[in-house]
Amino acid sequence: MKYKEFGCNHSKTIIFLHGGGLSWWNYREEAELLEHEYHVIIPFLDGHAESDAHFSTIEANAEEIIAFIREHLNGPVFLICGLSLGGQILLEMLSQKGDICQYAFIESAMAVPSRITHALIPPVFGCSYPLMKQKWFANMQFRQLRIKAALFDEYYRDTCAVSKEDYIAFLKANTAYALKESLTNCTARVRIYYGEKENRGIRTSAQMIGRMIPSSALIELPALYHGEFSLNHAHDYVTAIQSLAD
Repeated sequence: MKYKEFGCNHSKTIIFLHGGGLSWWNYREEAELLEHEYHVIIPFLDGHAESDAHFSTIEANAEEIIAFIREHLNGPVFLICGLSLGGQILLEMLSQKGDICQYAFIESAMAVPSRITHALIPPVFGCSYPLMKQKWFANMQFRQLRIKAALFDEYYRDTCAVSKEDYIAFLKANTAYALKESLTNCTARVRIYYGEKENRGIRTSAQMIGRMIPSSALIELPALYHGEFSLNHAHDYVTAIQSLAD
């Protein structure tokens, strides 16, 4: 796994785990705002643009990042944040090693497996994948995701760089992921964020995650859709980070 780093001379570390189909630029603004006081690390999740391995499982990604923290950062780290697929990987990290960080921000993470969606991904996505390289289709998808316009060029470049096999692998993992009982042993202080306009599955998932993690707070984001908090409101996201106690 490859990593992008900012503010390497600081001792307090924040790790950002980007959403599925995105890349490090998911958290670029946050990293640039925080690099003067924190060591910021953004892994390129397996199977994504600029990564060095195909996507296998959420569990494998979690294990690799935990190993990196142990080897290079003498964990636990100050804060780990994850959006969507990145949020699921963070949940898995907290299940495998509940004290891997002091604080955690989980944004828009699905924890309700969907067998129907899971089964439909290979045939449906297999047919639509060639369209993703067409700019008009990518632009239509981009608008549906409500990501701010300034990120379109990077979105288009990096979605085109992901193979069909990797897309299918991480989409199937995303729709099959279920919370582990060991999550109840998590000692990190966790904030669970979800948008008011998110689908029912994400809202239900947030409630489930909140019930399983002892030291957690559930935060609904008024008028926001999936992933908008970290992607479109970096200053508010950083304000939430800066509000954490030492």
